[in-house]
Amino acid sequence: MLNLNLPRYLPSAEELPDSDETPVDNELQELIPGLLKAILLLLWADKMDWFFAVDMGIYYHPDKPPIVPDGFLSLGVERFYDEELRPSYVLWDENILPIFVLEVVSQNYRKEYSTKLEEYAALGILYYVIYSSRRRRKPHLEVHKLVNGKYELQPGNPVWLPEIGLGIGCERGNYCGVTREWMYWYDQAGKRYPTPQEQITTAQQQVQFAEQRAKFAEQRAQQEAQRAQQEAQRAQQLAEKLRELGVDPDNLA
Repeated sequence: MLNLNLPRYLPSAEELPDSDETPVDNELQELIPGLLKAILLLLWADKMDWFFAVDMGIYYHPDKPPIVPDGFLSLGVERFYDEELRPSYVLWDENILPIFVLEVVSQNYRKEYSTKLEEYAALGILYYVIYSSRRRRKPHLEVHKLVNGKYELQPGNPVWLPEIGLGIGCERGNYCGVTREWMYWYDQAGKRYPTPQEQITTAQQQVQFAEQRAKFAEQRAQQEAQRAQQEAQRAQQLAEKLRELGVDPDNLA
């Protein structure tokens, strides 16, 4: 059980507001974590012990407003616990902290590099990831890892997260028809995992390649059959000529 200094009687997720009614500043705050979730849904399709949320409140105390990151990942929890799904993430119900939170910096700076850094550290979130495509002199992606109660900036892009078994990074690509820098998951060797659309395209290309190979094999078989038929016809014509000359072709074998 998490030690959150909670009162004795606690509301359930269904009794708490499921939104802080604060609109996102731009589409990227939905699309970037949405892409990460979409990749996980395919990558971890057979696993049911994880949960990735987009713009969902994390309740850590019933009398305080929730923290609402742009995205977060929890491991060791049920992906779905009933058909209504989660209205919010309530720590005293889940008993597991998110291991990863993501903030996408928009035009309206929301203290991602100051107040939120302190809040997530105090809560005990292992990885706090900040992405801002507007930065010119500093990296767009910052991955902070909690070490002895304080966040330490991790070098590199992508950054390997051993406790999750994935790397996180950013590079140019195409998602939802938009070509720009996006965030992706990576394997330990730094190879990017494909998006759902890329997997569909690859599968379609494989089907087309298989169909082309099958068509080529069929054409080749037809050519071989025609060649064999022509050889048989030539052999028959030669045998007929030999008989006309009074030679039995069977005696030539």
